[in-house]
Amino acid sequence: MTLLFLQVTDTLHKLADTAKNAGQQLATAPEHELRFGDLIIKGGWVMLPIGILAVLGLVIFFERFFTIRKASKNESNLMVQVRSSIMTGNLESAIAICRNSNTPLGRMLQKGLLRIGRPIKDIEGAIENVGKLEVSKLEKNIGILGIVAGIAPMFGFLGTIAGVIKIFYDISQTDNFSIGVISAGLYVKMVTSAAGLMVGIVAYVGYHILNMMVDKIILRLETDAIEFIDLLEEPSK
Repeated sequence: MTLLFLQVTDTLHKLADTAKNAGQQLATAPEHELRFGDLIIKGGWVMLPIGILAVLGLVIFFERFFTIRKASKNESNLMVQVRSSIMTGNLESAIAICRNSNTPLGRMLQKGLLRIGRPIKDIEGAIENVGKLEVSKLEKNIGILGIVAGIAPMFGFLGTIAGVIKIFYDISQTDNFSIGVISAGLYVKMVTSAAGLMVGIVAYVGYHILNMMVDKIILRLETDAIEFIDLLEEPSK
């Protein structure tokens, strides 16, 4: 009986030592952190076109954003100076002011001032044509941002299909349905889908932000153009 008790006690001590050693090994084992770069690599080749679209979208957005913001600065002082020059009959001064402003509104008013003496309809037509050209310059490449917003999620879906294909291929090669076998395909599927959607959402938001900024400029240019035409008609009233 005493011998049996000693054997049981010895066995319990061995189990305790084993558990203690295992706990120490787990505590000292380095934790594996999934870094962002590793995650991108796990997405596979589809991440390359998605990355190109992301860079292209950001470049276009910031380039257009600063260009449009520069064109949207307040031009109330320009209108005051042009009005003052016209009321005093100094057209050359008004034209010089518009030329030196180097803004969409300044170029529109300059074209109108150069047409003074012709029918109002001709002046309106000249201003409208210049306005269309200026708006076209502001909208340059914004459409590409819209294309990026539409294509990026499609590449994400393509990555999803590629990931599913990889899953079935790995299973067919190993005849094993374990998570370790299918994890590579799942990474491709989920990472590319998330990246494509993220790039698409950012490009979509940027596209509409730029369009709203351009719309505000168009409204202000139309308002100032109407004020300018009214100013030209005042002496004839």
